[in-house]
Amino acid sequence: MLFIILLAFVPAFFFSWFLYWIDRYEKEPRWLLFAAFFWGGFFAIIGALIFSLIFQVGFGAVLHDATLEDIAGGSITAPIVEEFMKGLAVLLIFFIFRNEFDSLLDGAIYGGIVGFGFAATENVFYFLSAYDEGGAGGALVLFALRVGVFAWGHAFYTAFTGLGFAVARTNKNPIVKIIAPVVGYILAVFAHSFHNTSLLFASGLGSLALIVLIEWTGWLIFLGFVIWLIRREQGLLKKHLIAEVASDLISDAQYDTAVSFFQFSARLSAISGGTYRATNRFYQNLGELAHKKEQLEKFGEERGNTAIIQNLRAAIAEDAPKAAV
Repeated sequence: MLFIILLAFVPAFFFSWFLYWIDRYEKEPRWLLFAAFFWGGFFAIIGALIFSLIFQVGFGAVLHDATLEDIAGGSITAPIVEEFMKGLAVLLIFFIFRNEFDSLLDGAIYGGIVGFGFAATENVFYFLSAYDEGGAGGALVLFALRVGVFAWGHAFYTAFTGLGFAVARTNKNPIVKIIAPVVGYILAVFAHSFHNTSLLFASGLGSLALIVLIEWTGWLIFLGFVIWLIRREQGLLKKHLIAEVASDLISDAQYDTAVSFFQFSARLSAISGGTYRATNRFYQNLGELAHKKEQLEKFGEERGNTAIIQNLRAAIAEDAPKAAV
């Protein structure tokens, strides 16, 4: 059991850390990301199992054919139910922790983390089944497929739901606020259904290779989109932090470090100088400040944006003398 759990969860934690790492300019709270991961790996799994059984009984009563029931389960039930249950985590973050939902990238990050939590627990069940049938070798073969080849599946699907809520969060149009999460969920279900249906009808290495090619192409395109979102956030920091240089809140060097994608020299200097926590907090607060200024510009006060900005400036001023560059 320990072997199976490690096979399932260690890669999921690594991929989740990667998502956390690429969120360069305004990282989400680690506790909230962990909660999203836990929702995917516990509540979403339980809900998906319950509703899948209900759908399975319904399809069995109507179809009376084992093959058709398998197709309906993989192509219809699993995508609809699993993406709904995973999407509930993003929905809760959207409403309860709205101040932490600042950008399009945040939506993709939260959706992806929930997906990895779901995939980790789901893989435990799959790997146990493979272990029962083929021992450690069987589990490792399935590991190579589900973690080595299709690792980004669940994160990719639910990222669409996250993006839908992020579009709603960053848009003032009431129609867009309603439609965007629905469109995001539909895209998540479609991508999930495409994967499941393709594997159901795959025959031989040729068709499997084509499925892998199509899915990896989609993932790489999405990665390109994420990189564009990161560059977009970089532009947002440049836009809003230049005024903080003019007001002498931060120095030119601190501004350059804040808008840089790689801040390794600052982090190393902070470690050697014993100011890592203050430096990390300083640049995180600068990212938060830029996003709150953007929200104040677009939405006005909303949930006390001016007060939040004032508190962030006070915290930045306190850490500025200790922050490495």
